[in-house]
Amino acid sequence: MFKKVSASKGKIVTIYFEGQPVQTEEGMTVAAAVLDPSHGWSRTSHGGQKRGPYCQMGVCHECLMTIDGIPNQQACLTMVVEGMQVYRQDGAPDFHKENSHE
Repeated sequence: MFKKVSASKGKIVTIYFEGQPVQTEEGMTVAAAVLDPSHGWSRTSHGGQKRGPYCQMGVCHECLMTIDGIPNQQACLTMVVEGMQVYRQDGAPDFHKENSHE
């Protein structure tokens, strides 16, 4: 489990996660801001498994979110900005099912 260590007293900004306000320090990544268990953050893969930020350095892509309307954003590499809108990104569409001619 990750533990937030607050060494600086940065400016507090408000982002919106799933429409709910989340206050966090400027300079934090989106993943760090919503990783707190009280936000209930996780997403599901296209296979239905629970996922969440893992490597925190942009390698695993487990933190993909829709940020300000743009899907497939790596939350661990995106810094929070006042008023940012953040949504879980649950799985990829099943293109085989959508394109079947059954």
